[in-house]
Amino acid sequence: MTVLVLYATVEGQTRKIAEHAAAQLESLGQGVVLADIREPGFAIPGRFDGVLLCAPIHIGRYPDSVVQFLIDWKAALADVPTAFVSVTLAICSKDADDRAEAEGLPAKLEKKTGFHMNRVHHAAGALKFLEYDFFKRMLMRQIAASEGGPVDTSRDHEFTDWDALDRFIGEFADDVALAARA
Repeated sequence: MTVLVLYATVEGQTRKIAEHAAAQLESLGQGVVLADIREPGFAIPGRFDGVLLCAPIHIGRYPDSVVQFLIDWKAALADVPTAFVSVTLAICSKDADDRAEAEGLPAKLEKKTGFHMNRVHHAAGALKFLEYDFFKRMLMRQIAASEGGPVDTSRDHEFTDWDALDRFIGEFADDVALAARA
């Protein structure tokens, strides 16, 4: 069994999450092909036993490449177990409205693309202060301060719950194995 793990990334945290998920799937006995969704030439989804897509939310939306991929490949994706990891800092916000909005974005993606993911996991991302330009660094520091979060801009701060991600990946691996036996 082979799983296609695709990701889009802006500052690298979603790539890190996808790489971790790929390693976890391999440790569970799955073959894995890992690729950036924006790179041409990745394998065709219909040739895999499952597809895991990892995508960040920035400014309230997913990258256009993710939207277009789901529109283009929804028929092939419907034939195999699929899972989606939605990555955003808003999921760990102290504000219930911010969290609710983040939790609702996969449903908006589904409505926009016409494709329903079998499983969805919300993963917190990271504050990549070292990646940001001066203005974004100051803006993100201000947002972090208002949330009671870290304001040390001399380093990055990661919020991903790796154990929760591993549990999600384990459930998805079970889906793939079950579908392969059917």
